[in-house]
Amino acid sequence: MYKKHYGFKEHPFALTPDPAFLYLSKQHKLALNLLQFAIESEAGVSLITGEVGSGKTTVIRKFLQQLDENFKVGLITNVHDSFGDLLQWILMAFDIQSDQMNKASRYKLLVDFLVKQYSENKRTILIIDEAQNMDIQTLEELRLLSNINVDKHFMLQLILVGQPELLNIMQKRELRQFAQRVSVDYSLSNLNYKETLDYIKHRLQVAGVTTRIFDKHTMGVIFYHSNGIPRLINTLCDFALVYGFAENRRHVNLNLMLDVLRDKQKGGIFPVVTHENNEQAEIRQLIKHTKKVDILPEARITQAKNTLFKM
Repeated sequence: MYKKHYGFKEHPFALTPDPAFLYLSKQHKLALNLLQFAIESEAGVSLITGEVGSGKTTVIRKFLQQLDENFKVGLITNVHDSFGDLLQWILMAFDIQSDQMNKASRYKLLVDFLVKQYSENKRTILIIDEAQNMDIQTLEELRLLSNINVDKHFMLQLILVGQPELLNIMQKRELRQFAQRVSVDYSLSNLNYKETLDYIKHRLQVAGVTTRIFDKHTMGVIFYHSNGIPRLINTLCDFALVYGFAENRRHVNLNLMLDVLRDKQKGGIFPVVTHENNEQAEIRQLIKHTKKVDILPEARITQAKNTLFKM
């Protein structure tokens, strides 16, 4: 809708994971390097965790782009509570056709496939996204599959991607054998203020615009209310561009950004900042000092006024 207005070649803040837009912060670059190391060193199991919207899936997509034809990758993305038979999902992930009804036959199909890949000097990788939704029984079954090897080589390398709850699950006593097989694990955290600014600028540049659309105060507000979570940054930036387009503006200023926030928070879905970290507090005070505006969520400002009135 607003691409022509701002001069974008494509939407800069789409919520779908697109490796072309991946901003390699220090931690995202490290996560990508660790995945590459895990594959090169033939690590049996690797774990990448992070909060919702932290960029895990985008890192995985970028990682997949860097693999050559010597790798066969199976990807399972829709893990849920009623997941069902693990072997059936793995066979489908590798496009292995099966009408076998019993688990033993499906297991043999998988082993035969892995042996064939190995005999052709190809590496096989299984990636499971949203792995925190797997129960202990399914994870234990996955561990047993990771035992399939020839000589010193794992025929199936596992990469589990999930939210921080996955770490809590892996620490359970019942999964201690599985946890000991994890060679690489890394947790993505939120972007800091500088990284948030660089993230926004990076995505604008990839979309084809080098002129400044968001000023530093506006980006400070975006950092404060997104807490550096890439998906929330995208949401705020995208809505700000829509509002700017509606008002025929080429740039998004502080007042427009605050209008976006006010409307988003009225909807009751976008998260409201209830506790600010040191960097958020510093940014808020800086904007308050220079622009004479408090960027606290409206609900907290009202609460503060009511408290003062009662006193």
